[in-house]
Formats: sequence, structure tokens, C-alpha cells
Amino acid sequence: MNKIILTLGLLAAITLAGCSDFLDRPQKTAMDDSNYWTSESNVRLFVNGGYPNYFNGYDRSWGTAYVPYRGANFNDDMTSAGKQSSFLAAVPADNWYRSESATTIYWLTQSGASAWNFGWVRKWNTLIERLATMKENGYLSDEQFNHWNGVARLFRGMEYSRLVQSFGDVPYYDKPVSDTDMDEQYKDRDPRTMVMDKVYEDFVYAMANIRANDGVNYVNKYVAAALASRYMLFEGTWYKYHPGSGTNDLAKKFLQLVVTAGDLVINSGQYAFTTDFRSLFGSDTKQGKEIILYREYNAELSATHCIASYSNLTESQGPAANLALAKSFICNDGKPWQSSTVADADNFELKKMALTRDPRFEATFWGAPLQSSATLLYVCKFIDRVGVTYSFDNNSAPRPPKYGSMTNTNGFPVLRLAEVVLNWIEAKQELALSYGGAAVTQADLDKSINAIRNRPLDEHAIAEGVQKTAPLMLAAIPDDPARISSAEANTLAGIVNSPLLWEIRRERRMEFVFENNRILDLRRWGKLELMNGATNPDLLLGAWCDFNTTQSGNDINFNYLIPGKQIDKGDAKALKVMKPDGTVVPYTGTNQADMVGFYLPQGVQNRDAFTQRSYLMPICTDVIEMYKDKGYTISQNPGW
Repeated sequence: MNKIILTLGLLAAITLAGCSDFLDRPQKTAMDDSNYWTSESNVRLFVNGGYPNYFNGYDRSWGTAYVPYRGANFNDDMTSAGKQSSFLAAVPADNWYRSESATTIYWLTQSGASAWNFGWVRKWNTLIERLATMKENGYLSDEQFNHWNGVARLFRGMEYSRLVQSFGDVPYYDKPVSDTDMDEQYKDRDPRTMVMDKVYEDFVYAMANIRANDGVNYVNKYVAAALASRYMLFEGTWYKYHPGSGTNDLAKKFLQLVVTAGDLVINSGQYAFTTDFRSLFGSDTKQGKEIILYREYNAELSATHCIASYSNLTESQGPAANLALAKSFICNDGKPWQSSTVADADNFELKKMALTRDPRFEATFWGAPLQSSATLLYVCKFIDRVGVTYSFDNNSAPRPPKYGSMTNTNGFPVLRLAEVVLNWIEAKQELALSYGGAAVTQADLDKSINAIRNRPLDEHAIAEGVQKTAPLMLAAIPDDPARISSAEANTLAGIVNSPLLWEIRRERRMEFVFENNRILDLRRWGKLELMNGATNPDLLLGAWCDFNTTQSGNDINFNYLIPGKQIDKGDAKALKVMKPDGTVVPYTGTNQADMVGFYLPQGVQNRDAFTQRSYLMPICTDVIEMYKDKGYTISQNPGW
């Protein structure tokens, strides 16, 4: 193989050496900046290159960059066998990438945001500069210029938002930098407050100027509003929960934009909760009116992915969902399990939980413990109802390609109304609590949390007996014992940690589980402490199991816990459960009747201790040395 590559390389070199005039001809397959900027269609092609980076969906083939579940498993929702993955312990040599494609880096999952790279910033600054020239030369009308300038500024705002989420202060550029301008190329980081104020201006411009409709699954003003609400919520709440990082005036300004953006989407009349939860993620085509932007896949175009495979019951899941997540789901009477009046609310058998909890529990998890999950709690959110049926012994039909390997074709709702309304209601409550905003009303809850809870149920859920969750009533907000006993103090800067805010956060956890939101939420709320198994013991536990019975569905019994191996009755370490009182019971070979309780993943251990510095990523030594080699200095984040 190497000989073939070498031979082709030599032939190419000989050919080019004999045809020097050929080198002066314009390339047919690459963009020529000198004559490219002459039409709106060329601008569209240039912009389309950003879609896979910002709207990655399920990625492609075996890719997992920013994807649900596989690319979003570093948080307090998921637990693995053995020792839990830890936060960075030292400054890495490299935390930046050098290509335009979305990239997965180990530490990147810890921030949920972006690596250190300014190539995309330059891309959008270049576009903004070229658009101005196109308008001057008559290639774009005012309307076309405003739209595409809005798109470029939206993407630049997104790029800087992600950089700031990871690193805090970053160098800010609003125009392409000359390769000879060393002072600009190697300038130190600008304050995040300045950078994000510029981002705010980009988002405001984008919402005002991007077209209301530019075609199916293309950016429009409602997409812009949804994205503005996402990134402004992060930044506004970051300032509140990380004292000294920003001003109250900016926090208020950013949160008010979240509300404005939410109003734009909600009042448009174009979006509504008309589709059941599971169909949003498992269908091959866009479903209903909830989805604002959708990434579609097509086997005929070789555009497929692998994420549905990891929900097909057979493929192993590790890390997998833990008990802390399972307990966070509210009961269908709208109350936490500790105070619910629903029968069996305190029964943690998975089939019971599917009937007593919010419908999203049944739509997200399989209804019995499965050995293919590291915690025995198996996630099947990202596959349709049919896809899971091919995993049973009594199904002799081969699994279709759409449910296995990297040939999955279900699409992903990149942006949906649920995120907009939950951003909106959280911003409203934060404004009311801390920044002089109007109090949240029942009408606000009905437009947001209650509208989500009133989603249709699919036929499968109805047949199982699943019920919609009761609406959240302002006059009867649940007072969750978990909130009261939280390690976080009940006051922060004199502001009560309100029961309503707690329920808004719970709603986010149920709605966005495994979708890359949780680690970002924990970081902006200053709640990384929830990832410490020493103070959050349910983090290190799995599903409730009775190993004396055969579970329904994909059969799992006492002798089928470890794939390919029956439990040796002399192996006391093969299996452990924890009783509700905290007693750990290991299997001794003679106490099978007592093996009932919460499953302890094999060899489970807490992650290494972490500190306040983990809220921001460090600047890597490669970048530090690169600055130093040019005679410049870049500042490092605190604690690193």
C-alpha cells in the first residue's frame, strides 16, 4: 500500500514539474477567492460548510463529536464500571485542533463546548468582509446582504460563545488578521465580558436581519433566536453563579435577550408540541411542529450514523444511566417520589417507574435491567419503537441496517421548541429573583413546562399505561427534599434558592438527558459538586434488580449478568447490591435470595478529587510555547 501511495506521489510530482504553466490556471475543485464572491449561491455554499460543525446531530459514520449519548457522557447522569473518568489533572500539551471538522478530544467532553481554535472565527470574519465588497460591487441586494451578514454574525457569535464557555477570556477578533501582524495574532486574551458583549450585538443583529424562511433546514430568524437563547442563558447565569466573573448589568442584559428571543419563537405561531417524545429522536423524517432545525440522514447518499445502534438493547452501554438520574424524574402527579401520592411511587423496579414517572422516563429507558448496560439501566431514547424488537431471542429476522453498525438513518432534532421555552422560563425566573424582573406567572408556566408535559403519547406508551404528568401550578410548587438537603446553601448572595427554579432545572434534566446539555448546565450553575460520588452516592449505583427472577424482555437473570460468563458461586466479588438503607450485600455463593437491591456496577469507584479550577479549561502548553517562541505571553486560567 505504501508503495502505491509513493508511486502516485512521484507521478504527480513529475507531471507538475513538466507543466509549470498549469500551476497558473484557476483550480476547478477549490475556491478561488479572486473570483468566487460574485453570487448569492456561492455565499450559500460557503456558509453550508459550517452546518456540520454547529449542527452535528448524530454526526456521521462512527463519529461521536458532540453527539447525544456517546459524545455527552461526562456528567452526573452517567456512571461506568470501575473508576469514574476524572477531570483534567494537569495542563495538557494540546487542547486545540487544526481542521474545520468537528473534533472529539477527551477533555472536550468535560467542557461540552469548544477546543482552542480560531479558524472558524477567521472564516466568519472573512465572510463578513467579503459580503461588504459584494454589496459595494452590486452582487448582493440590501436584503441579501443583511441576511447573509446576519448568518455570518450568528455563526461568529456561536463560535465565540463556545470558546468562552471552555476558556473564559479569549482573544477577540472582528476582522481577518494579516499573517504579518504579529501583535494581533499573538495578543493576550480579552475579558469574557467584552467578548460576550460583542456576541450579544451579533445575536441581536442576526435576529433582526436573517430571513424568516430561507428553505427547509436552513438557518432562519427563529433558529437564530433559539441559538441566542441558548448561549445568552449560559453567560447570564454564569455571572450569577460565578461571582466576580461579570457584572449584574450584563447578566440582566443577556437574560433579557433570552426572554426576547423566546418571545420571538413562541409568538411566531410556527412551533408547537404536537409529537410524542420518542419520535423526535427515532424517526427517519422530521416529525410535527416542535422541531426548529433538523439534521436528516439518507443511506442512499451514504449519510448515516451509529448512534441508534447504541440504543438497540444489544450494544453495550458504558458509561450508562445511574440511579441519581433515575430518581430525578418526577412522578406523574407532578411531585418528587418522596412526597408523591401515586401508588408505588417509592418502588424503583423499572416497569413500575415507567408507569409512575413522567412519560419521558418510559420513552428514554428500557423497562427491565439489561446486562448490556454498565448500570443495568439501558437507554433506548435514540431509536424507534421497532428497532428494539430485533434484540429478542424469539425474533428470527435479521436486524435491518438502520438499527445496527454505522448505517443508522434516524434524524436528529438539532433545535427544538422545548429548549427555547425552558431557556425562556429559566431566564424569567432568574430575572425575577436577582435582577428586578417581573414575577413568573401561571401563564408563563403553561407556555413552557406545562406545554411540554402535555405532549402527545405514542400508541406504545398508551398501551403500557403511561400517563401524562400533571401541570406545574404556581400555587403548589413541590418542595423537593433533595433541594432542601442539597450541599448547596439555600441562599446565594441573599437570593433564595427557590423551589420553582429547582423544578425548572429538573425539567431540563428530564428533557435533555444525554443531549450534551447537562455538563454545560452544571458548569454554569456552579454545581460540578454533583459529580462527586462521595457526596452524591446515587451517582455510583445502577438500577433496582431482583436476581431471583427472570426479568421481562431481553432476559436477564442471576446467571446472565456478566456477558459470556455465569456467576461462579465461589466468586464473592462478581455481584453486589445495595439495600435502600445503604447496606451493601456481596454475593457469597449461598445468599442468592438476598440479592435484591440497587445494582453496584462492577468495581465502581468515585472519580479523583477536583477543584474550582475545573470550571474552566486551561490554555495548553503548545499554545503557551507558541506565544513564547514569538516573544509574546498568554495568560493562564486560575488554578492551572
